[in-house]
Amino acid sequence: MMRQALWDIGTVFWRDWIVLKKRMGKFILSRMVAPLLYMVAFGWGLGRSIQVESGTYLDFLVPGILALNSMNISFNSITPVHAERVYHKSLEEYIIAPLWPDAFVIGKVLAAVLRGLISSAIIVVLAWCFGASLSLSPIFLLVLALNCVIFAEIGFWAAMKISTYEEMAQVNTYILLPMSFLCGTFFKTTALPDLVRAFIELLPLTHASYLLRALAGGQSLSWLSLLVMAAYSIFCFWLGRRAFRQLTN
Repeated sequence: MMRQALWDIGTVFWRDWIVLKKRMGKFILSRMVAPLLYMVAFGWGLGRSIQVESGTYLDFLVPGILALNSMNISFNSITPVHAERVYHKSLEEYIIAPLWPDAFVIGKVLAAVLRGLISSAIIVVLAWCFGASLSLSPIFLLVLALNCVIFAEIGFWAAMKISTYEEMAQVNTYILLPMSFLCGTFFKTTALPDLVRAFIELLPLTHASYLLRALAGGQSLSWLSLLVMAAYSIFCFWLGRRAFRQLTN
């Protein structure tokens, strides 16, 4: 049973890997644009006039960009699933295929996580070229992957529930965009009013930013933030799994 489940997951993942491999050059080049702009505008431009407690503002900024970028890439990598369900009507091929239903969810999420991690690796290389100082470790990679998992699962749930492409785009506008700027990516959340800060600190991207910034600076791990992210990943997987099984029933 376990062997068959792994085979099913691998089948779904491999299909997405083949597509990505054919477009890898374009994928890498396109993922360099936004990080370069952030580092030039905020790291070199604005960052030279900003003082932080330790290191440079670029050192402070890069973990936030990693959290932000991995969120966006992982979420948007699931968008084709929405198109398959609503427009191409090809999702039925997976539904009627002799696959373990959860394998489709896990395989698609893992494929989105891979894209998020590749994109993050590009940012790390660029950050080093810009002179940023980052302390990388296995737990740093784990937190980054966990952030990818959470937003890939949210993207999958949205792909199963939302009816039109315009509504799918609105998720970016009303959910991802506010988190991009408010969840500790460009500045500390202590600068926000207490009520806003209390709400912001409930969101997963805030904890990802906290953890990545602390680990990149060689500080200790916040187990509370890690537990919050783990809880989000489990809950969001349940949501996506439930939404997909509703289609198969």
